[in-house]
Amino acid sequence: MKKPQALSQALAAARRDAGEPGNHAIDEFLAHRISRRELLRYASVLGYSSVVLAAGGLAVPQRARAQAGSHASSNATIRVAHLTPAGRVDPLSVADAAGLALVAQTGEFLIDDPGDASGLKSALALAWQSNEKGDVWTFKLRPNVRFHDGKPLSAKDVAATFDRLADPASGSAALSVFKGVLSKGGARVVDEHTVAFHLDAPNGNFPYYVSSDNYNAVILPADFKGDYEASFIGTGPFKLERYEAKRGASFVRNPDYWGEKALPARVQFVFYADSQAQILALQGRQADVMGDLTVQGGLGIFNNPEFVVQGVRSSAHRQIHMRCDTAPFTDKRVRQALALAVDREVLVRGLFKGRAVVGNDSPFAPIFPSTNPSVPQRHVDIAMAKKLLAQAGHPNGFAATLTTEKFMEIPDLAVVMQNAAKAIGVTLTLKVESQSQYYGKGTFGSSDWLDAPLGITDYGHRGVPNLFLNAPLVGSGAWNAAHFHNAQYDKLVARFVGAIDVASQKQIAGEIERLLLDETPMIIPYFFDQLIATRKNLTGVRFTAISQLYFDRAQLTA
Repeated sequence: MKKPQALSQALAAARRDAGEPGNHAIDEFLAHRISRRELLRYASVLGYSSVVLAAGGLAVPQRARAQAGSHASSNATIRVAHLTPAGRVDPLSVADAAGLALVAQTGEFLIDDPGDASGLKSALALAWQSNEKGDVWTFKLRPNVRFHDGKPLSAKDVAATFDRLADPASGSAALSVFKGVLSKGGARVVDEHTVAFHLDAPNGNFPYYVSSDNYNAVILPADFKGDYEASFIGTGPFKLERYEAKRGASFVRNPDYWGEKALPARVQFVFYADSQAQILALQGRQADVMGDLTVQGGLGIFNNPEFVVQGVRSSAHRQIHMRCDTAPFTDKRVRQALALAVDREVLVRGLFKGRAVVGNDSPFAPIFPSTNPSVPQRHVDIAMAKKLLAQAGHPNGFAATLTTEKFMEIPDLAVVMQNAAKAIGVTLTLKVESQSQYYGKGTFGSSDWLDAPLGITDYGHRGVPNLFLNAPLVGSGAWNAAHFHNAQYDKLVARFVGAIDVASQKQIAGEIERLLLDETPMIIPYFFDQLIATRKNLTGVRFTAISQLYFDRAQLTA
């Protein structure tokens, strides 16, 4: 680690390439108003590599660290016990963890988000930078990259990919991300290896929108016509060998990959109906690895020396929404009362054995540099909850139905919520559905989760809070299950999204966090770690908090 004086000298040398926003970030760091971690994240978003190198002490990127362990091909087959995808696998519409992990085997993004403090890493884009206003972002592409069919990657492919994702008529799942940010036609070819994104409004975190953090944004050929399952076309280190819906898939090493060739010869996925079946496959030595391990379902793995459990901090969480337009939740005192009935520390210990952190009823996870730590934490307070219910005209409580999905720990959380509500006189009837029932047929316009007066919905990790702030909470948000409409909130989110520097983001975040604590359209009780399990003889597996699995550096030992 650099000593303070050496670090200051390195940052001073980086100033000439940093531009006005980058120099502002350096000033904030040297004035002790932002941390070194926050400076790293901020500089990486803006593409200021000189600042990243200075602040990070020439830290080796995650991909490079993984490669440093070995340069020899193991020629192994890695066996993955994998959940069955919820529907057809297509980057345009994929929204489930099982499907997006498969897309990541062959597809690549402009930028990689390893999910750690080192910030964003170049992938298909070598460099990126915004204009001063933050509404035009320009990306330089890596040369000599080819798709699996031999066609070269160009700026036309990138522009076409994002036109599809931003097209309201395409059925894109990424519209929840791009609505109000990037419209169809906003990605424009500058030259063969340069793309400029002209945004609908300034956005200080836009690089995350085109990174692996946005799992729909893998780059496809400009002439891609659909039927992704037939080819899994991409630019990645593996290419498709076979895909059988409901059964499994296998991917083989891409000998023409632009980077270092994959070590395993093959990665073989076998699909299972649930996590218990995955765990049995691991224990029965039919698989080497499984993703999305849960604490409560995997205790036999945690306590078995044959396996290694790895985890990363994440912003993944559950949103317990309360419809603000439906009685009794029209009164914010009722919503506050339910939130005060929840013992978050007990949930972290009981459901996650400490592999989570408490939430504060806003999407600002502790891992976000923009989260404002000065906002008071909400704690369980049964007496105050009962008082608020009485003030709202429900001294004897009320009855309601809590609708949710059968996924990971959520049914257990529903039972905990039922018991917590009972302590303040509220009777909850549980309605736990399959994911296909809860979410409908892949559409977000008419399904139980958007209509239920009270519901629990799963939200996977994101590297920045923008999606969490917009889609489920802005008045026009695509996933606004709480039917929350607050003009002040909408204005604050627009200011947050447009803020370029982290100090401004943190100040606005504090205002948003306090507003949501007061209004309480939803309860966010915790943010949990992303876990995977491997056999102890498997090393080099990379994974992200958003359920992506990478096996290009994986090795099996005898």
